[in-house]
Amino acid sequence: MKRLKEISLICCFVFATFLCFAAAKTNEPAAVKLPAPQLKGGMTLMQTLQQRKSEREFSPKELPLQVISDLLWAANGINRPESGHRTAPSAMNMQEIDIYVAKADGLYLFDAQRNMLIQVAAEDIRALTGKQPFVKDAPLNLIYVADVSKMGKTSGADTDFYAATDTGFISENVYLYCASAGLATVVRGSIDKPALAKAMKLRPDQKIILSQTVGYPK
Repeated sequence: MKRLKEISLICCFVFATFLCFAAAKTNEPAAVKLPAPQLKGGMTLMQTLQQRKSEREFSPKELPLQVISDLLWAANGINRPESGHRTAPSAMNMQEIDIYVAKADGLYLFDAQRNMLIQVAAEDIRALTGKQPFVKDAPLNLIYVADVSKMGKTSGADTDFYAATDTGFISENVYLYCASAGLATVVRGSIDKPALAKAMKLRPDQKIILSQTVGYPK
């Protein structure tokens, strides 16, 4: 009888441990592993510059994961794995700009180190990424957010200057990739930033700088 009680207690403990583990797994943010970026192909640099432009009409057609991977790597991916340096320059290598990706199935954070999209919210917040009507239907809106906690001793005007400059480098990389890949894009500053920051659940030391819409031409 005593042996049966011991076995019963062990079984209860194992089951409780399993439930705790399952609950912990359930609470983990969803992650999408991106395919490795394709680093060959595309137009020459001079052809790409010739094709670079802003467009404000987009097809609602979803972008394949391979295209999203290539786009994000071009934007601010790691091109020197030995040092962790990026495709876009960053003042004092602060790497303070995070790229959030707003899609129909939710909001994601681009993890360049692991080449992954980490889900931040399951809601479709595309309509909040800008005041223009096309943003709610375009397949993808990038949101550039400066993490001030990574900016060391910079403050005030310097913080804003470096964050804006570094965002400019990234957004131009997106323009060049889109021109080469036949995609439409436009960078945007007309945003209700408090409303968007609330929907994104940003911390006080995170600042929205710009958004950029990407999709197939309409």
